[in-house]
Amino acid sequence: MVVVITGASAGIGRATAREFGRRGAAVALLARNEDALRAAAAEVENLGGRALVVPTDVADAGAVEAAAERAARELGDIDVWVNVAMASILAPTWEIDPAEFRRVTEVTYLGQVHGTMAALRRMRPRDRGTIVQVGSALAYRGIPLQGAYCGAKHAIRGFTDALRTELLHEKSGVRVTTVHLPALNTTQFGLVRVRMPRRPRPVAPVFQPEVAARAIVWASEHPRRREHWVGASTAVTILGSRLTPGIIGDRYLARTGFDSQQTPDPVDEHRRETDYLFSPVRGDHGAHGPFADEAKPRSAQVWLAEHRGVVAAGAGAVAGALAAAGAVAARR
Repeated sequence: MVVVITGASAGIGRATAREFGRRGAAVALLARNEDALRAAAAEVENLGGRALVVPTDVADAGAVEAAAERAARELGDIDVWVNVAMASILAPTWEIDPAEFRRVTEVTYLGQVHGTMAALRRMRPRDRGTIVQVGSALAYRGIPLQGAYCGAKHAIRGFTDALRTELLHEKSGVRVTTVHLPALNTTQFGLVRVRMPRRPRPVAPVFQPEVAARAIVWASEHPRRREHWVGASTAVTILGSRLTPGIIGDRYLARTGFDSQQTPDPVDEHRRETDYLFSPVRGDHGAHGPFADEAKPRSAQVWLAEHRGVVAAGAGAVAGALAAAGAVAARR
């Protein structure tokens, strides 16, 4: 199996590369940070996979196309393309510059468009392949301080819905599915650009990136499912956005959304010199952030969602047994 992963140098992409490596896949690793990509490649190979390092800025459509061409040439036909790469800035909307909005949009939204287009050019002629879009609960519910990121994630939903209908129209064998994620303990909280008085943090509950990685790999193996929701908090957020999008949701987030994204500690005075928005931060940052003490290593909701056939069968068997027992008791 040949897999391409964007944003593979850190966080979710890094954990996902490891997970595919465990399955013996050949993995093309795309991101800007070459040092971190080489570290990720070593992990993939140590776990039994093959790795190809392709330094790429996903905001550059030509660079993504060249990366796809190289991956196909050196590893073989691409079976799975996973769009993970993202960028963000945590700040009130009125403190975000137009160039910053543009950059977040180019990486987070257009990066997925560019990756999808490169994958389609290779998958549609063969009439097979799977594209996995990595989304977020924030693709359904915008929150304060993340206007640029939330806007990009919402855009990905619209783009993916349109693409899905086009593939269905031509009865294509190419599949596209989306994995919507909860808050995760990744490296972005030490690298993201901030204009807040205190250090950024994920909104609780927090999960380890391996929870997302396992869900992404599972989704690539079950692409007929339209969307995969990871974590009960994601399900609650998405369903809540449908039921209470206005007064309750807006007022609740206005009251809690600022403090829940900041620790008690002040932002380091040099933070603006070390963020990743326009250029990579050198060195290998791994997959995990600094919130391991509270990060959950697994999600019961994910297990239930992935085994819902078994759960339904089990529930049916229990209901049948109870009904039989009731009938026996009634006869007695």
